[in-house]
Amino acid sequence: MAAPGARGCSLSGLLPAQTSLEYALLDAVTQEEKDSLVYQYLQKVDGWEQDLSVPEFPEGLEWLNTEEPISVYKDLCGKIVILDFFTYCCINCIHLLPDLRALEHTYSDKDGLLIISVHSAKFPNEKVLDNIKSAVLRYNIAHPVVNDADASLWQELEVSCWPTLVILGPRGNMLFSLIGEGHKDKLFLYTSIALKYYKDRGQIRDDKIGIKLYKDSLPPSPLLFPGKVTVDQVTNRLVIADTGHHRILVVWKNGQIQYSIGGPNPGRKDGIFSESTFNSPQGVAIMNNTIYVADTENHLIRKIDLEAEKVSTVAGIGIQGTDKEGGAKGEQQPISSPWDVVFGTSGSEVQRDDILWIAMAGTHQIWALLLDSGKLPKKNELTKGTCLRFAGSGNEENRNNAYPHKAAFAQPSGLSLASEDPWSCLFVADSESSTVRTISLKDGAVKHLVGGERDPMNLFAFGDVDGVGINAKLQHPLGVTWDKKRNLLYVADSYNHKIKVVDPKTKHCATLAGTGDTNNVTSSNFTESTFNEPGGLCIGENGQLLYVADTNNHQIKVMDLETKMVSVLPIFRSENVVVDGPFLVEKQKTLPKLPKSAPNIRLSPVTACAGQTLQFKLRLDLPSGSKLTEGVPSCWFLTAEGSEWLLQGQIPSGDIENISNQPTISLQIPNDCLSLEAVVSISVFLYYCSADSSACMMKAVLFSQPLQITDTQQGCVAPVELRLLFNDFFKCMC
Repeated sequence: MAAPGARGCSLSGLLPAQTSLEYALLDAVTQEEKDSLVYQYLQKVDGWEQDLSVPEFPEGLEWLNTEEPISVYKDLCGKIVILDFFTYCCINCIHLLPDLRALEHTYSDKDGLLIISVHSAKFPNEKVLDNIKSAVLRYNIAHPVVNDADASLWQELEVSCWPTLVILGPRGNMLFSLIGEGHKDKLFLYTSIALKYYKDRGQIRDDKIGIKLYKDSLPPSPLLFPGKVTVDQVTNRLVIADTGHHRILVVWKNGQIQYSIGGPNPGRKDGIFSESTFNSPQGVAIMNNTIYVADTENHLIRKIDLEAEKVSTVAGIGIQGTDKEGGAKGEQQPISSPWDVVFGTSGSEVQRDDILWIAMAGTHQIWALLLDSGKLPKKNELTKGTCLRFAGSGNEENRNNAYPHKAAFAQPSGLSLASEDPWSCLFVADSESSTVRTISLKDGAVKHLVGGERDPMNLFAFGDVDGVGINAKLQHPLGVTWDKKRNLLYVADSYNHKIKVVDPKTKHCATLAGTGDTNNVTSSNFTESTFNEPGGLCIGENGQLLYVADTNNHQIKVMDLETKMVSVLPIFRSENVVVDGPFLVEKQKTLPKLPKSAPNIRLSPVTACAGQTLQFKLRLDLPSGSKLTEGVPSCWFLTAEGSEWLLQGQIPSGDIENISNQPTISLQIPNDCLSLEAVVSISVFLYYCSADSSACMMKAVLFSQPLQITDTQQGCVAPVELRLLFNDFFKCMC
């Protein structure tokens, strides 16, 4: 219900005025000009005889992350509100979340801003509150979410696209709309000027909205939304993408953890296992003690060397790419939301796994990373490290074609390889078209296998029907795996909560396991078993076992294809302690108070760009004849007062164990920078004693490093050396 004296309306009412504004912004040169244009636009819109008012949220809607339901005209008066119309399967909606997080870090409800996500489902499965809860946890959404299951608000406003943002003024009056992803600059511009405009008029209130995060009520769990799983056929080890914990687990077949790499918090850092971080990793592939990872929300392909115990980046630049062709060396090639990876063989004479196929969900394509020099179908010889598009135009469609670049996919999310004749193809779980497709490894032709329908533009042909070819129906499948022993393909039919089996010879698709219920039945036969949005699966034990990443049940299920029984793989450490559960924040050291005598050394400014890693090398000298105090840890701390966003996902402190081998401190500039200038401080505390330990003392120093952040790609920045000689004589300490 609209406020009294206002007119209910659709987004089309904003179109003429906002279109004029956006044309004017194209000609604006300075930030002051842009700010002024938006301010003048708001004066015009605010002066309309009647507001374009958003409808009230209907009664009875289900809310998450709030203490109670929210009313537009009771609770949101005096706030600038951003309504985010989304559906949780949509990759474009996922891409928008970092922009919204950055905005929330800049303005809070006390500043007068509130973001509300309005979930308007595409698939029937997405209307279920429990499934939305899982998505809110998976994507770490920390603002209110309302389940508009019948899309009533969507329809009243005549929203037509996921995602759509609607920016409201303090009276529930619509000010702006932004359709699709990629509008971060406009989002920040419109929001900041709207806050200023209405603050100038005294219409912004700083009262808080009752937020109660759903994640705070959850118990610990060994796994959190595991997305994918694969098996090392040589050792029978499993590799699990523990997506919600932002880490990769290598476990023995009994579930005992051998390696835990990354986590528990998101980040983007290469190096030794204890320092490396990931951000919602999905697909994994292992060969010869090397694991390749689709590091989805970092937009990277990572390489894990189990022998050297190191992580490196082999493709992507850490920022979402829009390039739909590729062709650069991997670490220079921008990519977008890789969701799965699988090894393959090029057209070279020597048969070897020299290609990494990539399901590039963000650009709706299949890409290839050359692990060695070789050829792709219909391509010339390519050099090692090249990363490029193999199939898919980049349009979001269900289009099959003999020419791979003319075919089109819709958020491909799962891959499996059948290299042997007569198959010689890649199987693709194409989630948004609810189909399984094939790509020929001989000529790149893309063909339909099961699901969907013939109209390539119809991405709503989903269901839960066993059948042949186009008569079979799936709902947002995320995973596939090839059973070479039986010549069968297994499909994670994610939104139907089932595992299905496809005979590619006859195109017959049938339910193998899962009742469709999401209740977690942990030990049962196939017909009684349950899953909850399974995301990935793989074959192990010479074709006897099918491992399933049962994503929303936070488990790896084990299906015995011979006995037809399902069990849960226990995940545990060698000392039989369950792995730390969700949302664990590592306990950090407390920063001691700096002594008044501590020198404050201000360093020369350093220029860096988003995504770049700076290194600070400690080069501290103790007085002659002294040594670090045993049993008292000398340490360092990173801080950034007023620019705390700079340290998110970083390692903020560490020990100094050996004065002759002092640590190098790394700082990676975030991709989303809230300011172009910042100062990072490195505090160092040294506890040391005389050679005979007759006297001991503590000394400290503060290094202040000004940073200038630029959009221009910078060359390699030399490590900054932090030097100081502590030359004080010892004083007797009582």
